[in-house]
Amino acid sequence: MKTRTAPPTGRRPSPDQLRAPYADALLAHAGRDWLRLNVPGHAAASGSGLAAAFGTRVPALDFPPLLDGLDLGAHTPLDEARELAARAWGARRTWFLTNGASQGNQIASMVTPALGRTLVVQRSVHSSVVDGLVLSGLRAVFVHPSVDPGQGIAHGVTAEEVRGALERTPDAAAVYVVSPSYFGAVADVRALADAAHAAGVPLIVDEAWGSHFGFHPALPEGALALGADLVTSSTHKLGGSLTQSAMLHLAEGPFADRLEPLVDRAFRLVQSTSASALLTASLDLTRRALVTGADRIAGSVEAADRIRAAVRAQGRFGVVSDGFHRFPDITATDPLRIALDTRAGGITGHEARRLLFRDHRVMVEVATDAAIVAVVGAGSLPDADRFVEALHRLPAPLGGSDAGWGPRSGSGSGSGPGSGVAGRAPLRLPRPGPARLTAREAFLSPARVVPAEEAVGMVSADTLAAYPPGIPNVLPGEVITSEAVEFLRRTAAAPGGHVRGALDPDVSRLRVVAP
Repeated sequence: MKTRTAPPTGRRPSPDQLRAPYADALLAHAGRDWLRLNVPGHAAASGSGLAAAFGTRVPALDFPPLLDGLDLGAHTPLDEARELAARAWGARRTWFLTNGASQGNQIASMVTPALGRTLVVQRSVHSSVVDGLVLSGLRAVFVHPSVDPGQGIAHGVTAEEVRGALERTPDAAAVYVVSPSYFGAVADVRALADAAHAAGVPLIVDEAWGSHFGFHPALPEGALALGADLVTSSTHKLGGSLTQSAMLHLAEGPFADRLEPLVDRAFRLVQSTSASALLTASLDLTRRALVTGADRIAGSVEAADRIRAAVRAQGRFGVVSDGFHRFPDITATDPLRIALDTRAGGITGHEARRLLFRDHRVMVEVATDAAIVAVVGAGSLPDADRFVEALHRLPAPLGGSDAGWGPRSGSGSGSGPGSGVAGRAPLRLPRPGPARLTAREAFLSPARVVPAEEAVGMVSADTLAAYPPGIPNVLPGEVITSEAVEFLRRTAAAPGGHVRGALDPDVSRLRVVAP
């Protein structure tokens, strides 16, 4: 595996990592006096609506692909940028993606049929992995994650569970897991890689939420450094590139020669032929910022630590990660994720998120029935005091009051004041129904639409996922349960609730496989 060039605190990065070749070439290109008679049609005109809304700089940088001096020819600035990213993350090769890590998950799923007929996959993967199963046609053997019933959140899987699944799956193509989770739980990737490799298959890791890992001693190590073979990285999340930009990393290892041409061909299948220069440049700049930004990342970690310390000191809300020690699949925590148990403080996560947004102009990443998750981008310095003050000004409609919350040592599992809600049971994750068809078989089967209540016991034709985090609660080919229907409808009815794949905002109808 290539040596990373991300420096520990106090050491200077290698000189080549101080460059941003594609971004610099794009800026130089935009600084020339062009008569633009090509696409995009706005032509960077100063009188365009885009220029009026965003200023002239954004459209001036919006160039199409295949231009000399940018990405056309041999060893272009784009090639250099991708090579620098591969070295920074310790990869054999890195691809820049402009349709998010979802595109990376689809690519990874599409190439696995060359290695076997069945994917051993963590059940709580992102819905884009399930989309990849539809595209690939692979069968799936699911490994179920641990679940915190108090919080209603899924964590990860253990190497022992993966080994058991591989023993039952002689035609396994690969193992596909998620680390870290939406809530910042980090799996034992090294042990998972050892289990996969012992069975002769690669480990694919959806590390969408860990693009910043390994760039500071306070952060967990990245999956590539721990033995993963193919890693999706949603760089726009905590890494800081523009929304929808991401990377896909291939490790140097026993599967690299087989995977590299397959991944490259699959990349061309799903990558836009009009990839955004702005998104691409943001990936180049973010790589440089992460490699050279140890001091800024230290400040981000300190800000997140201050928020957690203040929440613990005031005693009203719980810190979810304080309970991670109870789960054997969790070996580390992302310090830039701040998951808070709001039900312990007398308010659902959905309502807390809505009121923070409406009344305090504070945006958090996600809410569940029991919690909210705030994220601190690597290198950003949020106003910790403003967030803590807004959080503790929230009402407590579920019980208790805003005042009188004493310090307590909670496990983060909703065991504190207000967690026993009068007249309303906490919303718990539904257990998945049995699988009757592969995802592809169900997706392509004749289907009909029925009222949600009538769909119970039928086979789903769609992926249905409370979003975010986008973890499927029902897969194509699975039997729809009454638990799932109740969960999805209550999620949709919550403030800010959304179900990806639903036919209606209120999940009143579902698409099922026709008998």
